[in-house]
Amino acid sequence: MSALKIKKGSSKHSAYNLRPNFSDVSETHTLAVIVENEPGVLARVIGLFAGRGYNIDSLTVAEIDHEGHRSRITIVTTGTPQIIEQIKAQLGRIVPVYDVHDLTVEGRAVERELALLKVAGEGDKRVEALRLADIFRANVVDSTLESFVFEITGTSEKIDAFADLMRPLGLSDIARTGIAALPRG
Repeated sequence: MSALKIKKGSSKHSAYNLRPNFSDVSETHTLAVIVENEPGVLARVIGLFAGRGYNIDSLTVAEIDHEGHRSRITIVTTGTPQIIEQIKAQLGRIVPVYDVHDLTVEGRAVERELALLKVAGEGDKRVEALRLADIFRANVVDSTLESFVFEITGTSEKIDAFADLMRPLGLSDIARTGIAALPRG
């Protein structure tokens, strides 16, 4: 008689896994939602999140197919694996939604964000701001005698780090686009 190969957490009396397969650990996921480019679609997608109390960390929307009238909504949200699965399932049921991709689960993705930062300062602070901008590969897109406006593109972590270094140098305003993402390969 051969030994039974029973997975840990299951019973030899049942074909079902008796171990709970849910987690209470929150994860951040990037979702790419392809939708019909028509009035009200974004409101319906966002309404799904608001109506269920889910938070959106980042949101970008742009038309990707002019002839097919389709847009890509990139949403970064945080939740337990069960909540993320529920969000994906509910997004897929909205009528003008063509496709829902969880870029976090599907493999490696390229994620970028654009930010504009206004830094006001004089003397050594201006020189230091320019030096740091060069290190972070940020571009000066506006310059006056009192301030600079820097444009920086990269991961959210890179933009956060640049903003943190600019605060003591006179960071007075910041505008961020949110994350745009595509799968690699």
